Amino acid sequence: MTEDVAARHRATVMHVRCPDRLPEEGYRRVLELLADLSPVVQALPPTAALVELKGALRYHGTDAGRLGEILRVRALSRLGVDVRVGVGPSITVAATASAQVPLPGGVLAVDPGEVSAWLGPLPVDALHGIGPSQADVLRDYGIHCVGLLASVPPTTVQRLLGGRAGRTAADRARGIDPRPVVPRALPAAATVRHVFPRHTLDGAVVRAALLDLVVRLGLLLRRRDQAARALIITLTFVGNSSWTKTRRLTEPSAHDDDLRALAYQLMDAAGLQRGRLTALALKGEDLVSADQVAQQISLDDGREARLVAETALDRLRAQFGPRIIGPAAVFRRAS
Repeated sequence: MTEDVAARHRATVMHVRCPDRLPEEGYRRVLELLADLSPVVQALPPTAALVELKGALRYHGTDAGRLGEILRVRALSRLGVDVRVGVGPSITVAATASAQVPLPGGVLAVDPGEVSAWLGPLPVDALHGIGPSQADVLRDYGIHCVGLLASVPPTTVQRLLGGRAGRTAADRARGIDPRPVVPRALPAAATVRHVFPRHTLDGAVVRAALLDLVVRLGLLLRRRDQAARALIITLTFVGNSSWTKTRRLTEPSAHDDDLRALAYQLMDAAGLQRGRLTALALKGEDLVSADQVAQQISLDDGREARLVAETALDRLRAQFGPRIIGPAAVFRRAS
């Protein structure tokens, strides 16, 4: 099987269920974590979401199930939210899988070759999209599990549930669901963080960490086709005290040049002298779609060259990973 053919047969759809009654702010922050994994996120308010990972697997260098584990760890460690994650080759399989994860949270990945065997023993009402009244009708006919539903002729299911609903149920019981994940309601903010292994007073180390956050935030925004209107910097000190400052960009941007200049202004405004830092966060706020940003003609040849280089670097990162290349200051201690 060639790489392209294999890619089409991978489990690439992720369905995420947040805890019931999760506040809107918590849900929005979970969406931000999802957008870190893939730019194709479909919010399903109030507490669920879909993620298409097909284009993200090579970027992250792992499989979809592992990305689900990474998401859960990040949600727990950063937000204190335990999510249930289902992964499969289609929306139906992924959503059915996430519902089978026991509370409070976990990850269940179903490989394409295992779909029929996995779906078959499940109660018919466990199949995503089958409502209680439809399940009652099917059970009255003797169809108690998904495997039986898959074995019944589709015309029979249509007579029981109605034309369109019957066709949909029969297809989904067989693992057939061609619906794509449609990007919708991307977060209005994006946050990147750096935690120092020990508290630091070293200005050069802090500036290098900030530059790394700028590069990571710019890459994240460009992958989402978004631009930030404002930046927020948060400094966390020993004792868990913090300092936050916000400034708006002159024009919405996702370019490293613009983000770096404003981020440095924010850091300088902190007036750090002997503050012992433990963490640093940079947040792009009030995001807009990139196609809403006017393309200004610049007379600065140096800036234009850097923008061309930025595009080339993004291609390298997409192919070989986000840490393959970056500013020298960020990697100054690598040797």
